[in-house]
Formats: sequence, structure tokens, C-alpha cells
Amino acid sequence: MGSRAITYRILILVVMMLASTPAFAISSYFKNMGATRSSNISPFTKWTGMVIRYNHNQKADDSDCGKTRFHPCSVMEWKGLVDSIESKPLRQKLEIINNWSNSHPYIEDMINWGMEDYWESPYEFMGISGDCEDYAISKYYSLRASGVPSDKLRIIIVQDLNLGGIIHAVLGVYDDGDLYILDNQIKQVTPALRIFHYRPVYGINEDAWWSYHPTNN
Repeated sequence: MGSRAITYRILILVVMMLASTPAFAISSYFKNMGATRSSNISPFTKWTGMVIRYNHNQKADDSDCGKTRFHPCSVMEWKGLVDSIESKPLRQKLEIINNWSNSHPYIEDMINWGMEDYWESPYEFMGISGDCEDYAISKYYSLRASGVPSDKLRIIIVQDLNLGGIIHAVLGVYDDGDLYILDNQIKQVTPALRIFHYRPVYGINEDAWWSYHPTNN
């Protein structure tokens, strides 16, 4: 048998082995994920600028909804929603808020803002929808408004390896030591260890940011 035929048979065997490998045998990048914490979030101006705008948005009188820019009357429905889930278990809150946010249409920043990367406040998101980080931010502050502490929440920037490493944003929520991902591209709230195509880069909340790196543990 010639060497070319042998090589072809080996290639076929490798392809068959990969095809038969169960998904759970592929290691999630969230497994054994190390993190270096820093309390200095000032370099993240898109995030800090959004926080300032959100605090300003909250000062608007709800009676003027629909009259003030980025204070749509849907804010009233949103406030009613977060109030209604305040006493519910965390996992139930995650499902409700994930579904609420993901019901908004996806609109690129270039269409909404004329720039490639703008981080919207929840009020801006409710007014004109947005893209991946805007979904994550709206979920973050919806959960905060429903009573979830900031130390359980992180906006997580990842590389989507299914799309060549393009940057994407999701919300990570910690519950009893487990990390759950709320994603506009995935319908269900999903344990991070079941997601194999995202490589985490950094996470951020109101108090700190984390640089992620793999560990050998």
C-alpha cells in the first residue's frame, strides 16, 4: 500500500474519532480559569461613562416618560418587572431577566450611534435596543435593581472562537460558587462549564475588574 493511501486512511480515522468525541470531553475555557483582580476601573471609560449616564438617567421623572430622550415609557414596565421578582430565587431571576433582555432586537452600534463600540445604559437600551454588551449591561442592572449584589455579577468580555475569535460580551453570575452565563446568542441561562467556544478575556463590575488567564490546577 502506498504512503499516500496510508496517509488518507489515517486522516479518515482522525476525522471519525473527532466526530465521535462527546461534547463534554472538550474542556471549557471557563474551567480552571484564573483571575487577577484590580479595583482600578478608571481605564475602562466605556463602562464608567455608561455608569455615569445610567445614574443620570435614573434622575428623570417617570411622569415625563416618552418626552425625555432615553426615558421611554417601557422603563415603567421594566421597573414593575424587577420589583415583581425581588423575592424570587436567584436562578428564577436569571431566567426572567435573560428572557426580557433577549426579547429586544439586535442593533449594531454603527446604526444607533455612528461608531463601532458604544456601551449603552439600560435606559438607552430600552429606548433603541443595542448589541451584545448592551444586552449584558441591561441584564446586569436589572438584576442589581432586583436585589442581586454586585459581587455576584460581572460583564465578561470573551473571544467567540466559533467566529474566529471576534470579541463578544456576556453577563456572568455567580451562584454558590458556580458561574452562569446570560448571553444574547444563547436562549437559556447556561452554566459556564457547558460553554466551549468562549475564551474569557476580562470581567468588570461596579467595584473592580478581573483579567482572566488559564491555570494548571
